[in-house]
Amino acid sequence: MVRPKADSKGPADLDILQVSGPFGDRVAGAARPTRRSLQNRREDPTRRKAVAMERLPRLTKAELSEEQLNLHRLITEGPRAAGPRLVELQDAHGALNGPFGVMLHAPAIGGPLQELGAAVRYRTRMTDRTREIAILAVATATGSKFERYAHERIGQSVGLTEAELSALRDGTFTSADPTEASAYAVCRGLLDADPRRPWSDEEYAAAVEVLSREGVLELTVLVGYYRTLAQLMNVFAIGPPT
Repeated sequence: MVRPKADSKGPADLDILQVSGPFGDRVAGAARPTRRSLQNRREDPTRRKAVAMERLPRLTKAELSEEQLNLHRLITEGPRAAGPRLVELQDAHGALNGPFGVMLHAPAIGGPLQELGAAVRYRTRMTDRTREIAILAVATATGSKFERYAHERIGQSVGLTEAELSALRDGTFTSADPTEASAYAVCRGLLDADPRRPWSDEEYAAAVEVLSREGVLELTVLVGYYRTLAQLMNVFAIGPPT
């Protein structure tokens, strides 16, 4: 955390800490910001990115332990690296982008977590469109800018139109396809409802009739996984590349 400087000649934009996250800008610290320092922050997105990264350093490939390097390889050389590169997994120094950079800091957790993500992305019965509809429903509900940034690009590549992406952003998505419509309804039910309220027999039966028991299970895990990623990126102030 950046502390106020006693010397008034110091940089005006170091008197407080401002972090940009999925839920907007937040200011921490006892010092009162000046009009000039706030203006500097608005005009200098590179500084905002640098301050945000103070929460969790970006680990370059040269800095990784053997365990971290093994996890890095699983992420960058596994199924996520196959096909068109719509979202860059790492920068020029080998530092991982988005939630994957967070996982490297705790590889004992990050390893199983990325493996769950690979299973959700590549080994379920969901169509590509249904999967991306579900992920973008999570992005909207959690306000995750990185998930929206990444999966709108992937969504476009699997056939989601700009009108559909816009509807997913504002929560008004509909589909003539019964599977997509049911999957979206299940996601909204999981994301919008009080988590303490149990599903009714009617809700469960309606979802299973269209999606099957296995489909409902897969979709529930997907929502939980991407909600976890969104929470990680919120806590550690990880946004999309600038």
